[in-house]
Amino acid sequence: ARSCRGPMRRGAAAAAALLCLGAACLLGRGFDPRGWLLPPPRHRLLSAAELARYRGAEGEPGLYLAVLGRVFDVERGRRHYGPGGAYSGLAGRDATRAFATGDFTPVGLVDDVSGLLPGEMLTIQSWLSFYSDNYDAVGKLVGRFYDENGTPTEALRQAEAAIEEALKFKAENEQRKQQFPPCNSEWSSAKGSRFWCSRQSGGVNRDWAGVPRKLYRPGSRGSHCVCVRTSGPPWGQPDSSQHSDRGDLDNPHLEQYDGCHPLAEQCVLRV
Repeated sequence: ARSCRGPMRRGAAAAAALLCLGAACLLGRGFDPRGWLLPPPRHRLLSAAELARYRGAEGEPGLYLAVLGRVFDVERGRRHYGPGGAYSGLAGRDATRAFATGDFTPVGLVDDVSGLLPGEMLTIQSWLSFYSDNYDAVGKLVGRFYDENGTPTEALRQAEAAIEEALKFKAENEQRKQQFPPCNSEWSSAKGSRFWCSRQSGGVNRDWAGVPRKLYRPGSRGSHCVCVRTSGPPWGQPDSSQHSDRGDLDNPHLEQYDGCHPLAEQCVLRV
């Protein structure tokens, strides 16, 4: 075949150059020799039927999975996601719910995330971040989370809002844990329950130990043991010049354990 650089007239040479440039552009955009032009990978839209062809079996075009409608090429993780792998059920579909529940039965391998708890939505968010960081995104799945134009659906907006709410709840819990670290605790049939505080209890390193107290959260029926600061200004008021120097002991959601000294770092409740 004649090369694009072969001898020809100026006009023909210019036309050939344009053809060569056009061919290079097609190859760069993902031209498939079978005769069609694929969209750029990150903007590719797949139907559920198309995605189902990417389970990694012999003769199939690849190994994909989807999370919240985002499709990832997980070929690098073939031993996990390929046929016979522990997570092969996730391949070729959007099984977002299973990432949160661990239910790998046909009932659980679905993309419906309605009714999941905040912690479960955070698990989904964590997996989405994992795939974004470790695998190539190749497109979007048309269905629950993206429409035929690749536009986010109401279901995706609701899922993202649930994740944002869960992240906010987590941040509030972390802040509350800094204020009221969980106690150490143990129980035996012979000695009963023992609660005690240290400078590392609850996994929170600090320069104070605190004393055990019951903490009741608004809207919750039960309580749990926390360690409470006994000196200095109340939490959130570090610059307060007028305070009782009792730390957080006066917090209205706290209750003292019966039979325990108010300032004891350990409390034993006999059976």
